[in-house]
Amino acid sequence: MSIYNVKNEIDFQVIKDGAEVFYKSIDTVRCPYFGCDIVFNAKGWRHLTFKSDQQARIVADQYVRLKLLHLAPEVLKKSHTVQGIWQTKRFEEQKTSSRWERVLKEVIYYEFLAVLGNVRVKVIVKEVQGGQKHFWSVIPFWGIDKETSKRILHSGRPESD
Repeated sequence: MSIYNVKNEIDFQVIKDGAEVFYKSIDTVRCPYFGCDIVFNAKGWRHLTFKSDQQARIVADQYVRLKLLHLAPEVLKKSHTVQGIWQTKRFEEQKTSSRWERVLKEVIYYEFLAVLGNVRVKVIVKEVQGGQKHFWSVIPFWGIDKETSKRILHSGRPESD
């Protein structure tokens, strides 16, 4: 069993509570690629725990992302190169005239890949037209165990992955 597989509800809650305290303590991280601060706001936290407005991520998915969250600021602090840029138009929540509306906006996602220790992760930064860049997600490098057909995290050791 991988250390990134949730063992029980209590273990998950401990990881989630610790990750939330850590996340709230971050505020911003200076990223050399952009030459500016990346904000760690409520939108990024919500994305780690929810797939969409009304659909929570499954516990196993939340668990691994929250367990890897401590790596996200380090990846951004050390990133001088972006590995991917994806540009699209999406409906984003925006407060106009003291009410929330969904407005079509240009959105850019920046992907930063890194291997820290023996873990390979992808960190996503989101920029909505007219807004500041903010942390969006940390994504593990997945693999499938051929014997158990369970999802595993690649360790960065090609000889055993």
